[in-house]
Amino acid sequence: MDIPFTKLSACGNDFICIDNRDGHLDAFFEGDGIRDFVRHLCRRGLGVGADGVIFAGPVGTGGGVDILARFFEPDGSEVELCGNGVGAFVHWVFVNRWVVTEEEMRVLTSAGVVRGQEMGPRQVRVCIPTPTNIQRELSVRVEERDWLCDYMVVGVPHLVIYVDDLERLEIQHFGPLFRHHERFGPRGVNANFCQIQEEGQIAVRTYEFGVENETLACGTGSSASAIASFMRSDWSSSYAKHETPVRVRVQSGETLQVWFQVSEEGQPFDVCIETIVRRVYHGTLDSEFLSEVLPAREET
Repeated sequence: MDIPFTKLSACGNDFICIDNRDGHLDAFFEGDGIRDFVRHLCRRGLGVGADGVIFAGPVGTGGGVDILARFFEPDGSEVELCGNGVGAFVHWVFVNRWVVTEEEMRVLTSAGVVRGQEMGPRQVRVCIPTPTNIQRELSVRVEERDWLCDYMVVGVPHLVIYVDDLERLEIQHFGPLFRHHERFGPRGVNANFCQIQEEGQIAVRTYEFGVENETLACGTGSSASAIASFMRSDWSSSYAKHETPVRVRVQSGETLQVWFQVSEEGQPFDVCIETIVRRVYHGTLDSEFLSEVLPAREET
């Protein structure tokens, strides 16, 4: 069979979105089949190429949920949440009118329910689960140097590493050292290198697990970096009241906006990301490609 898909980009993160609302692809999720499928699909030059694959699941799953989404990294692993991925997914679903609402769409993910809303042409706001396991003022030893860091789980684990010169950072060298650091084993972390530029403005470069490379943007990494930067800086309280967004410049050259609140106890909540989403193209995975990627499933 042929499988249609849509390629979307959110501030530089690109995703392959595939419709499985009726469950006709459920056989692909058995065993290691989905891992191999995703890995081949995300390989640039040999497949479509992407930072991840997103599957749309059933619509109206109950409990106030409008639609289900599953996220997979280029290495084939399933991940709980992807901030820019949700933004791309929400835009895709709205355009196809699978969920029709003038309010927020509620998307069920492995990290919980995420809310999404179109704010204007190509502008999508995604509100994500409350950050957990926050660890501040960490000193992480890498190559005989102690690096100042903060840590939190924003759906997935993120380490924010503060640097003075982001552009000159050798991220291909230092990224894997933090991503695989024994302190955060066995799973590891997403490594976000953050430069605070001025009040409410930061720049971030992210080395993502699952991709095992630098990506042009990371939504949850941007939110972790924005929150952590505010908590260590003497910025206006408006940033902690969901009144003013932190502007995050990512490697694609685009800027995400991160909104949040911080309680009197120092707990961030009500975290929302505004990202720019573009539909790149529609396509069809040819049966010849699928027969090489999933021969057993192609025969059934």
